[in-house]
Amino acid sequence: MANENHGSPREEASLLSHSPGTSNQSQPCSPKPIRLVQDLPEELVHAGWEKCWSRRENRPYYFNRFTNQSLWEMPVLGQHDVISDPLGLNATPLPQDSSLVETPPAENKPRKRQLAEEQPSGNGVKKPKIEIPVTPTGPSVPSSPSIPGTPTLKMWGTSPEDKQQATLLRPTEVYWDLDIQTNAVIKHRGPSEVLPPHPEVELLRSQLILKLRQHYRELCQQREGIEPPRESFNRWMLERKVVDKGSDPLLPSNCEPVVSPSMFREIMNDIPIRLSRIKFREEAKRLLFKYAEAARRLIESRSASPDSRKVVKWNVEDTFSWLRKDHSASKEDYMDRLEHLRRQCGPHVSAAAKDSVEGICSKIYHISLEYVKRIREKHLAILKENNIPEEVEAPEVEPRLVYCHPVRLAVSAPPMPSVEMHMENNVVCIRYKGEMVKVSRNYFSKLWLLYRYSCIDDSAFERFLPRVWCLLRRYQMMFGVGLYEGTGLQGSLPVHVFEALHRLFGVSFECFASPLNCYFRQYCSAFPDTDGYFGSRGPCLDFSPLSGSFEANPPFCEELMDAMVSHFEKLLESSPEPLSFIVFIPEWREPPTPALTRMDHGSGSSSSSSENKDRDSGREQGPSREPHPT
Repeated sequence: MANENHGSPREEASLLSHSPGTSNQSQPCSPKPIRLVQDLPEELVHAGWEKCWSRRENRPYYFNRFTNQSLWEMPVLGQHDVISDPLGLNATPLPQDSSLVETPPAENKPRKRQLAEEQPSGNGVKKPKIEIPVTPTGPSVPSSPSIPGTPTLKMWGTSPEDKQQATLLRPTEVYWDLDIQTNAVIKHRGPSEVLPPHPEVELLRSQLILKLRQHYRELCQQREGIEPPRESFNRWMLERKVVDKGSDPLLPSNCEPVVSPSMFREIMNDIPIRLSRIKFREEAKRLLFKYAEAARRLIESRSASPDSRKVVKWNVEDTFSWLRKDHSASKEDYMDRLEHLRRQCGPHVSAAAKDSVEGICSKIYHISLEYVKRIREKHLAILKENNIPEEVEAPEVEPRLVYCHPVRLAVSAPPMPSVEMHMENNVVCIRYKGEMVKVSRNYFSKLWLLYRYSCIDDSAFERFLPRVWCLLRRYQMMFGVGLYEGTGLQGSLPVHVFEALHRLFGVSFECFASPLNCYFRQYCSAFPDTDGYFGSRGPCLDFSPLSGSFEANPPFCEELMDAMVSHFEKLLESSPEPLSFIVFIPEWREPPTPALTRMDHGSGSSSSSSENKDRDSGREQGPSREPHPT
């Protein structure tokens, strides 16, 4: 999907790129620096600065072991770090009074090229003026060092402990490129009002979600005599969040309609029994017999109309008679007979089971509503205990264009409790109150890098491990804890596809990703509270860019894919700037999904692409972009 005003990716990259300012101070050169007694502020030490002695100049200087930057004068807190913060998101705003700013001589001051001086693109589109976003500030909160026993991750150094930690954080295999800069431009936005994550709240949420999954399984077994359809609960959460206006990031609590179309459709597809793929003749014969028996049992136990009972019973008896007489039928004969029986009995069986299935959907939603109230009460109690206000006055947002930046939270984060971490081979295990989450060492190092790039309230990494535990626990509850559960929700793209998208189309942003599976540093994800510290720009349906190149590979939920197409078409129609979306969706043709039909025939896009994926297995026909995080 592309806007007609889209220029070439190379032009966009040059027009939206910016170069950080260079220091006017000459950098000393000393092959063997002499380290002095460190009397620097603690914030500078955590940022990697050391005070050293120059033998050549016979005076002290300051060296940053992360960026290899050297300064004669003491560095200023909040100074723009071109390595860890290339967009300047963490830089302290410059004073507005020009008299307080020291201006270098004109002959030494590098002249920045203004956007108005750039060569216009071939279509003559006027480029917007883009500013670097300023980091929002909020009230300070006591950090977690006040809680003894909280493990922290320090920056790399020369001590044996630092070397061991550096080995832990050095990935052995890389399936991402976090050095690619963004070309996505948005209107400046204020901080999000979602509450910050906390391990105690996340633990309660995970316990309640496990209970809700168990309720769903029991209702399906008791009322319909079937097992819950595979991934139906996960797709229910995805579909509900498309229309949900509630406060919880995972569980729905304010949806219209109450009955989920996704859950209702998937349960009805498995009534009276679930149909599976058949390979052999005997399997087809048994499946035909089971379907006929289940249809007769259901129609006799429900309050169906006399005509429905008559039609179903007659077709079932006719099927049993055919099974007793014909012993030379092939697999195709049995499958044709099963399809005929479904056409004749299916509408009557569905009508008889409709009220019961709607009751299951309604019951699950109302239980979720009660659970959300309990979770929020727990969350507010923790904030009140730490004297953190629930509501913060929103700062005034200036109407200007900025490069997209990670989500910032308006409510300050409370102190974090202690969590435990240990290694099992190449797996990092993080435990809180007996509940353990695991992640491979490669992805743990990736989370460390994303946290370093994106987090602004934890320069000493004292809250890193608790926030990683919350993030991993959240996704564990979203996809389920069963074996291979959640693997059919979304297909992955190979690394070379992302490389080609960036090289040929200037793509630098993913619309549906997570801190674990993102390829670029810039991405949208489902949870702004846990993922914002790791670079998330928030949910895709709440993200409204004005220009840029984007890749979209949504989860396999029909309602979510349809909402995505509507959102993209609205953005393309309203933006006068170069804007494009390259979309990958499963090619489900029997029947076709609304999203696929709209992309094939819609007027809001000039081109579309779809990835052929198997509907039943939910996996892409090709190599995966990356192995499972654990």
